[in-house]
Amino acid sequence: MTNLIEMITSSESSIRDRSLESALHGVTTEDLLAHVVALDEFRRESSNLYHRVRALFFLAAIFRYHLPATLEADNTGKIPQVGYQHLLARRFNEAIDCLLEVLSVRGPSDAITSSLAEAYHQLSFQTLADQVRRSVKNVAGNQWMFRLGHTADHPLRFDETLKAREPDGHTFPLLSEKTAVRMDFSHSAWSDIFFLGMDFPEGARVLNVSVDLAVRGRDSVPQPPIETYLRVIDSPVIRLVSVDLGTTVEITTVAEMFDFARDYTGLLKAALIASGIVPPGLEGCGQPIRDLLTKLIGPGLGLELVSKVNNIPKGSRLAVSTNLLGSLISICMRATGQVTNLQGGLNETDRRIVAARAILGEWIGGSGGGWQDSGGIWPGIKLISGAKAEEGDPEYGVSRGRLLPQHKILETSKITAETRTLLQDSLVLVHGGMAQNVGPILEMVTEKYLLRSEQEWDARKEAISILDDVVEALREGDLQRVGKITTRNFEGPLQKIIPWSTNAFTDSLIRQSREKFGGDFWGFWMLGGMAGGGMGFIFSPTIKAEAQAWLQQAMLDTKREMESSLPFAMDPVVYDFQINDKGSWSKLLVENEEGLPDSYYALMVPQWLRVPTAQLTGQTRRELEKLGERCRTNPSAEAAGKLLLDRMLPQATEGKQADDRLETLLTDNGFDPIQHEQIQSDLRSGKIGLAQNRLSSNVTVCDVTADDVTDLRVDKPREWKTLGERALSQGKIAVVTLAAGVGSRWTEGAGVVKAIHPFCKFAGRHRNFLELHLAKSRKTGREFGTEIPHIFTTGYLTDRPIRDHLSAVNHYGYDGRVFLSRGRSVGLRTIPTQRDLRFAWEEMPQQMLDEQQQKMRASVRSALLEWARLTGEGTNYTDNVPLQCMHPVGHWFEFPNLLRSGTLQELLISSPNVDYLLLHNIDTLGANLDPLHLGAHLAAKATLSFEVISRRLDDRGGGLARVNGRPRLVEGLAMPDEDIEFELSFYNSMTTWIHLDRLLAVFGLTRSDLTNQTRVDDAIRSLANRLPTYITLKDVKKRWGHGQEDVFPVAQFEKLWGDMTALPEVACHFMVTDLLRGQQLKQQSQLDGWLRDGSAKGIDRLCEWE
Repeated sequence: MTNLIEMITSSESSIRDRSLESALHGVTTEDLLAHVVALDEFRRESSNLYHRVRALFFLAAIFRYHLPATLEADNTGKIPQVGYQHLLARRFNEAIDCLLEVLSVRGPSDAITSSLAEAYHQLSFQTLADQVRRSVKNVAGNQWMFRLGHTADHPLRFDETLKAREPDGHTFPLLSEKTAVRMDFSHSAWSDIFFLGMDFPEGARVLNVSVDLAVRGRDSVPQPPIETYLRVIDSPVIRLVSVDLGTTVEITTVAEMFDFARDYTGLLKAALIASGIVPPGLEGCGQPIRDLLTKLIGPGLGLELVSKVNNIPKGSRLAVSTNLLGSLISICMRATGQVTNLQGGLNETDRRIVAARAILGEWIGGSGGGWQDSGGIWPGIKLISGAKAEEGDPEYGVSRGRLLPQHKILETSKITAETRTLLQDSLVLVHGGMAQNVGPILEMVTEKYLLRSEQEWDARKEAISILDDVVEALREGDLQRVGKITTRNFEGPLQKIIPWSTNAFTDSLIRQSREKFGGDFWGFWMLGGMAGGGMGFIFSPTIKAEAQAWLQQAMLDTKREMESSLPFAMDPVVYDFQINDKGSWSKLLVENEEGLPDSYYALMVPQWLRVPTAQLTGQTRRELEKLGERCRTNPSAEAAGKLLLDRMLPQATEGKQADDRLETLLTDNGFDPIQHEQIQSDLRSGKIGLAQNRLSSNVTVCDVTADDVTDLRVDKPREWKTLGERALSQGKIAVVTLAAGVGSRWTEGAGVVKAIHPFCKFAGRHRNFLELHLAKSRKTGREFGTEIPHIFTTGYLTDRPIRDHLSAVNHYGYDGRVFLSRGRSVGLRTIPTQRDLRFAWEEMPQQMLDEQQQKMRASVRSALLEWARLTGEGTNYTDNVPLQCMHPVGHWFEFPNLLRSGTLQELLISSPNVDYLLLHNIDTLGANLDPLHLGAHLAAKATLSFEVISRRLDDRGGGLARVNGRPRLVEGLAMPDEDIEFELSFYNSMTTWIHLDRLLAVFGLTRSDLTNQTRVDDAIRSLANRLPTYITLKDVKKRWGHGQEDVFPVAQFEKLWGDMTALPEVACHFMVTDLLRGQQLKQQSQLDGWLRDGSAKGIDRLCEWE
């Protein structure tokens, strides 16, 4: 066997950089288990952090990819409940010990390998994160903040200049700071991830530039996009104001400063903590802010901290939030004498300590980026490189590299003024409008780096060399070459490492640019972690103005074409920009100089005017007097006056129109107001709710026996396959793909249509779920010489987008008929009860987060409980776009909708031979018309045959069980005790083979009844009343402002298809199938593993692409 430990510890790059895949090629199960024993022992004993971490990643990969590939097809196991509880509580070592013990006794199974893979994976990242936090704490200048425990011991004092009152006797000087954002030419394949830079400093290199911005068509000239302000106020509070988010809060206790999710001022709080004004050591001290301010500033005084980012949209990939945090920290440190200058620029030492504090602030606030993100604090173009840890560094002996990189500013002697001008005249900087979570990508990059996957490792080395090529081209002033290099970087190494770094929207824009401008389009580059948000398009300077105007419209047109299938947070924008050669710059503003922005007063004045004048502080009264005088006498103050009027006086809103539209949509989609009122009443009274979803505790639930299932992983009689082949050849079957839901987990509540999301490249281009399912049916139909009807069920949110999409692509040239069955039942979401929120968070299994993120979660949940109370528990949820206020009512209704919509009748008229249906979820990609499975269904003479799969860790939410002695599917919502699920071997894939006439008989119908709408409706209503109604919570995004979004848990009701198995008259059959066929893609974070474990290739083999 290859010595994997030598691969980890060797100083020889030829050994250390060998990939795990090559080392484990062709090994047996026994060899892999021997590797596991050796690696686990090594990682427990090694004193070297990165040796331990790499061993953990090796172990995670063995259990995720290598060991499952060697197991017998019919392996089945169970996840020990104790091990799972350890995982949820982040007791990863205890979980591993428990799971390894089970492994040694029962041997490997998909259940155990998936659990161990997750435990080792989580422990890997927890170990890395803990080390970064230790490094952050130990950076010179940070340690004292963690040791301070009482406000009386605070060492900082405000600069006397800031405490000196103005001549009017009331106001104080205003300190302002203006800061650029950073734009990266290349990050050498995400090499600025802290974990990567600390292990591979020689490969951690970034070239970025500080830029000022203007939104094209809105702003006149580019300005530093970040403005922060600080001043002393005559009230002993800390007032925080986020102008862009329209939020202000006054902090009166130290505890409030550490409650980050209570309002929208979390970033300002993190800055005050990281700057040392309210140091992290004070958390939990229970003291009032007044005591701290008396020490810092003086008796009766406080401070105000204001942020403004000039409406630069969120998700710009320009590190706006990190540079805003840096700007806030810088201004706070200037005010307390922790950097050299109160005004002007920062020197290199100051910039480094501000950057270190920004890293600390991101950790405290529960977020985090890369070490290049604070680049806007530095001026101009910078080459940022990882630095090796040396004696005296806190990282020495722990990691090969330091936490903080080195910044080398490339002066005009290196990159000329002419080249900088040419860059500004060639590059069109944009925000594509897409909203995406880059977090999973950064985890994938870290994992692939530490595993040294061959393709990814070669791509990383190529990306490192590309940065040198970019620098050389800039030194030569060759922007056309820069464009070619950055395009090669994007289409080559970046996508080889992370295929998901691009998307159909970005690919389309690049293609359109090439077609429109030919050789005058010089290239593309991706900003930040992934494309779709911030992006750069390089054109010949001779056509830049034309290209800007064209690209603005092209992005908008393409967004409109794709906005139902991709998550857009806003309309795309084009920026004008210029290089910022000053870095973060501060100025002290005195009485007669322009002060706080007009938008600050638009936010604050209405609040001040609600207070009786006699109760206003002298500073606030004086400020109102000055503002009134300016508005009356200064013509340039017209904009300020308009802002104030808009804020204070009522305006016509779209609210009534939205209400009318919601009511129309509800009526058009079968909303039942009487049923809704009954559900609301039952919800408020506690008759229904999350706790009431569960089966009675008196019910006996246990695992099924071997006699309860047909195991098609090993049981493959030829006669069953022959039966299926004959039925297929005779045109006896149609496919029903459920596409009525939007897949809220897929886009984290964004409300786009999952079915048409172009999620993966097959045969050279992005394909969506619809095309993939049609490609499978096409291949089967051509193989058996028949045209297979294919039905897609749709809902209120998906019908029009799917209908328009299929029409635009001519059904992808599908041979048979394609039907759309529109849903005829919808519900109206409601505000959840606090009872249900607490039940979901306290009684149902929850993954613990790390310490700081757990604090953030607790703060968010406290705010959501208050939101539910104030908004009205059980009331209608209408504070969103109408389509996000409605909900599908569960997949049980999809078959009834075939009857109500007339789709089944239409199918039987055009294909009267159809006797069977294959029904499956849109995200069960392996479900196809396999003749063996069809034949097994026919041989069983069942009404419904359900496909189940061997359980893995991710397969939570119910399964196949014996309930009071009868095999049936039980939803996770209905489990009387969540621990019971750990005793169930099989998970429900939802794929169902249906005997059409027998199922109609369950409804009390025959084919001839399908034209009788009254009879159909009565039959559906009668059967629906016999099935349980579940209350569920769904996360829904509400978008606002410039790319901002909030996520709210809302309540809705559902009836679920699996409960058909509980009806005694329904003859049900259960077939165990393999994971490739039965696994579901619920979240985009699954995609990388799905690609790497061969699942994508397996699905591709089932398809025939047109």
